[in-house]
Amino acid sequence: MKPNKHASKIGATVTGADNMPEIREGQTVALLQELHILTRDGKMNQDSRRKLKQVYHLYQFIEPLLKELLETKGSIALVDHGAGKSYLGFIIYDLFFKALNVGSDGSHIYGIETREELVQRSQQLAQQFNFPGMSFLPLSVAESTESKLLPEQIDIVTALHACNTATDDAIDFALKKKARYMVLVPCCQAEVASVLKKNKGKALARSALTEIWRHPIHTREFGSQITNVLRCLQLEAHGYQVNVTELVGWEHSMKNELIIATYKDLPRQRPSQRLQEVLETLGLEEMGQRFYTQQVAAQTT
Repeated sequence: MKPNKHASKIGATVTGADNMPEIREGQTVALLQELHILTRDGKMNQDSRRKLKQVYHLYQFIEPLLKELLETKGSIALVDHGAGKSYLGFIIYDLFFKALNVGSDGSHIYGIETREELVQRSQQLAQQFNFPGMSFLPLSVAESTESKLLPEQIDIVTALHACNTATDDAIDFALKKKARYMVLVPCCQAEVASVLKKNKGKALARSALTEIWRHPIHTREFGSQITNVLRCLQLEAHGYQVNVTELVGWEHSMKNELIIATYKDLPRQRPSQRLQEVLETLGLEEMGQRFYTQQVAAQTT
């Protein structure tokens, strides 16, 4: 890849003449450098290329949702949970929000991250690149649900590689904020696997299905799989239409499952019943408080 002569300029964006095929048209080069995706001379290592490809693939799924919201609502409130260095939020803003009149239409991206130093750095970058429609809050996902610094209703909730139960907290946040869309890439789902392992002894005598997770490696993999199955049923039990697909090829990331939920006010009773049945069949009744919420329970009575 050839160095980009505009790399040092804050406002420089990638165009067809820049000869940088990995980077999307209109992307601010200096922003990618500040995010350490590009080096100062416009180069990219293999890890950065992989990271950028994941974010761009995710953006391809999010962009149509942003356009839909603009057409139907006229503004967008997006919350990115477990934002980390806010690669996703900054790239979404640079490629989409930057062209909007964010000062008057109310469109905004909120990055939620527990690490204070990352929040401060993101705040500095938003100011440096004149992104007035970005805010960053040093909160846990659970704390953000009660925070007065966020609107009562959020349109899109994203969580890219939110680890273990952080994805469930993001779902809980989105449900309470009546989000129209959720875009989730779960990561490190260990909680269900630990419950399967704990209850394995008594479950072995009850059902041959326990053979699916009898061996430790199967416990881990099946626990991860069933976690996302339960999440999907939970979302359907709240009236969402759920699609599950790959984010990118498995050669780029093993944490690759993408869950997209769209609120459609769909019938809730069948997924609610199925959620309860899965928990009971697998001996996961104690997980009911996480997945089998009070609203879901009401659908089965």
